[in-house]
Amino acid sequence: VQLQASGGGLVQSGGSLRLSCTASGTIFNINVMGWYRQAPGKQRELVATMSSGGSTSFANSVKGRFTISRDNAKNSLYLQMNSLKPEDTAVYYCRVIGRSDYWGQGTLVTVSS
Repeated sequence: VQLQASGGGLVQSGGSLRLSCTASGTIFNINVMGWYRQAPGKQRELVATMSSGGSTSFANSVKGRFTISRDNAKNSLYLQMNSLKPEDTAVYYCRVIGRSDYWGQGTLVTVSS
């Protein structure tokens, strides 16, 4: 199974983007799904997670601005990003932990000031 992330792009500060992550097949025994990001020169950091039961958590820096959701029928995970800031600029990766640990290839989000 492969994860395909999409939806990144260039947006002005205050704008919105919706990232999508679609699995090429069904992933069984999912424990947690999430989005991570890596800004230039920085370590990869956790942005948001969703457990198999639907519980969500967010990094303090994105609370109130980002939401995470899923569509099981479409094998997809989403990250809705609102009120974007220049410091949100990064490559965003999706991750699904089931029997194996799956990562998407990353999608670049650039927020201009």
